[in-house]
Amino acid sequence: MLEALQNIDTHIFLFLNSLYTSYGDSFWWIFTAKLTWVPMYAAILYVICKNFRPTVTLFTVIAITLTIVYADQVCATFIRPFVERMRPSNPNNPISELVHIVHGKRGGRYGFPSCHAANSFGLSFFVMLLFKNKLLSFFILAWAFLNSYSRIYIGVHYPGDLLAGMLVGLSGALLIYTLYRYALNRFIDKKLHPAYPLRHCSVIILTGSITTLLIALYSAFQR
Repeated sequence: MLEALQNIDTHIFLFLNSLYTSYGDSFWWIFTAKLTWVPMYAAILYVICKNFRPTVTLFTVIAITLTIVYADQVCATFIRPFVERMRPSNPNNPISELVHIVHGKRGGRYGFPSCHAANSFGLSFFVMLLFKNKLLSFFILAWAFLNSYSRIYIGVHYPGDLLAGMLVGLSGALLIYTLYRYALNRFIDKKLHPAYPLRHCSVIILTGSITTLLIALYSAFQR
């Protein structure tokens, strides 16, 4: 059963990874870079500061940080060394010669689960739970899916790596958000809780959309 699932995972990966273009190489290479999304992260922080009191803002930033640390460390420190599933791009992997690699990036030795997916979905699910805004939830979840797909495009992760990473991110967001709400109720005056619906959520969507547009325009001129 496990072997059959791995074969399906491999076939899906090879199909999706084969759909490359010179434009896609530029677009997804920039899209997958962590520093690309610093403006959107700053926008999230801005909206938190605009809606929350200073004490709640501090608790919120700590909670988001813990969510990402949880997601990253569960994948990298606990699961990967135990599972030891090679990345498709690893030269020792039999399918590596069939993999489209962008700019020679092959990543580390093991790739299950994907830390990139875990971090992206961890942040996205926490934002969804925190802001409770339908449009923002749709946008940030779409961003996490695209960010995860970029790892298939550049050849460093199987779809199964991304699915497992998403589940790790979800578990981290649920766990830390539960503790976050408990901490607010236990240690912070309930009067300091943010009032829903939150304001300025469109700033996050606008910043992320502009960033994506700039990536698309830049990539068009790189062909």
